[in-house]
Amino acid sequence: MSAAGPGRSCPASYRYAPRVFDRAPEIHAEVLYVVGGLYGNVEALAALQELAAAEASPPTIVFNGDFHWFDVTPAEFDAVGRFVARHLATRGNVETEIALEESDAGCGCAYPLDVSDAEVQRSNEILARLRETARRFPIERSRLARLAMHLVARVGACRVAIVHGDAASLAGWGFDGARLDDPAHARWIESMFRDARVDVFASSHTCLPAIRRFAVDGAGRAVANNGAAGMPNFNGRRHGVITRIARAPSAAALYGVEVGGVHVEALALHYDEARWRSRFLAAWPEGSSAHASYFRRIAEGPRFELDAARPRAAAVV
Repeated sequence: MSAAGPGRSCPASYRYAPRVFDRAPEIHAEVLYVVGGLYGNVEALAALQELAAAEASPPTIVFNGDFHWFDVTPAEFDAVGRFVARHLATRGNVETEIALEESDAGCGCAYPLDVSDAEVQRSNEILARLRETARRFPIERSRLARLAMHLVARVGACRVAIVHGDAASLAGWGFDGARLDDPAHARWIESMFRDARVDVFASSHTCLPAIRRFAVDGAGRAVANNGAAGMPNFNGRRHGVITRIARAPSAAALYGVEVGGVHVEALALHYDEARWRSRFLAAWPEGSSAHASYFRRIAEGPRFELDAARPRAAAVV
């Protein structure tokens, strides 16, 4: 497997210092929804509206990147763009790359070495096709280019850093569940929380969800990776996942933790799976790059169990 090249390399412009989060919050919310990895699923937008309407007070919705991906038909691309524009958003690697002309980053995913070269190449091909669609929407491309890479929110007494990748890069994999559980990664996590001066990192990018609680200098901290809002996240379960952060817990939470009196939880996003599968197949039939990489997951869920996403006992770092 190649260690660098389009789809694996991380452009310097994707990087930032964790100290950038030590700032006044741009968002103050009672209930915060962080929606990462919509991946162009327009059916998931309808489900999101229904979920938000069930809250006692309207949630603040933030799309933290990769809301475009499979939406290569102009109508779906436009629908996703218009919906997201009504809310807050940060750009992911997908939005960053389609706002530009071709670059050496390919899809900008910065895939690790355990992802095959074939899968990386297919992602680059999906991005190239999506960019062709995006060229028909110059106003949307300009808007995407202006989106920030990260935001800071306050919910109750908690400061929340909203990122796409991790605490240091737009396409970082430092908040992948396996890495969060790796003792060798603990020193990095500690330094990220100390430098950022936040209580929670809310991320996406790695496509698989995890919530983990840490004790840093005796205080509770959490990382919440929602995996994907627009694709199945668990074996045999065909729904998306979003992160909910609020002072009051949700009775519908799949799992979660409490940090500083604030509940950090995963919610299921039950979109119309049959309609979404039909839309996907119309745009990405058998033989296409997206079909090869994603259709089995869309139909069956990934080989990943819900228990793997649940919080472990708090790690001291």
